[in-house]
Amino acid sequence: MSDPILSIRGLKKIYAGGLKALDDVDLDIRKGEIFALLGPNGAGKTTLIGAVCGLVRPTSGTITAFGSDLSIEWRRARARIGLVPQELSTDMFETVWRAVSYSRGLFGLAPDKLKIEEILRSLSLWEKKDSQIRELSGGMKRRVLIAKALAHEPDLLFLDEPTAGVDVELRKGMWEQIGALREKGTTIILTTHYIEEAELMADRVGIIRKGQILMVDDKASIMQHMGSTEAVLTLAKPMDSIPDELASFSLTLGEGGLSLIYRGGGGEGDGNAEVAALTKALIGAGVDYTGIDIHDSSLEDIFVGLVSEENGEAA
Repeated sequence: MSDPILSIRGLKKIYAGGLKALDDVDLDIRKGEIFALLGPNGAGKTTLIGAVCGLVRPTSGTITAFGSDLSIEWRRARARIGLVPQELSTDMFETVWRAVSYSRGLFGLAPDKLKIEEILRSLSLWEKKDSQIRELSGGMKRRVLIAKALAHEPDLLFLDEPTAGVDVELRKGMWEQIGALREKGTTIILTTHYIEEAELMADRVGIIRKGQILMVDDKASIMQHMGSTEAVLTLAKPMDSIPDELASFSLTLGEGGLSLIYRGGGGEGDGNAEVAALTKALIGAGVDYTGIDIHDSSLEDIFVGLVSEENGEAA
């Protein structure tokens, strides 16, 4: 495997007053991937991005990007990093064209009208190039932030809540644009409250809480190893207890004994195969049922369960 495009080791950030925003974070980002960083509000997502992008000074730890130590060669590495922040921080009276062109110049790149036009067209902003940013919709303003971040042609792009406050239709359009950026070779790290974004787009997912990385893994591996299956079987007749013949299955009785609830399939287990075996066992035990509802864990189920466990709450 090639060296990571970004490597973070032992990163800590403790603010005045003792707030520990980052707590010994280790993280590697692979070239060309889409990496989703998930976590509740205040988990440290934005602080982590700020540390890499030079907006936050770490208390300790190292950040290496493109083989350069950011504490030493920050200017050279930073020129290859783009950031789309949460907040709409731009001159609202500036035109779209001038705002994006100015962002390119900030990194010392020569003017390139064709490149700016390409970026604006890719984000469906070309028709708005002469409009003042204050005249645009919320979704269009967020696209301008992406265009500004792309103006200096970064190899690594941070998207901090890129679709926050954007309606569903525009959100799907932005997902397509992010996918297109990856196809061009841009490595993308995004934070999001919309877990379906991570489920749809990310190659790998990291979960952060209270400044600590709880886990990092390929999305498919997370679903395989941490996913589970729940099946609710509606019984033809209520029962007082679970028959001995079904003791090997992970079952509980529903309210009033009117249903059997199966939960299993976590880790290496195959929940759907176990449910199929359960239905055969029910027939063998003479238990009649009238319906079955099966639900497999989504990434959101896994995320909520993991964060709840770490918080000491019932999942």
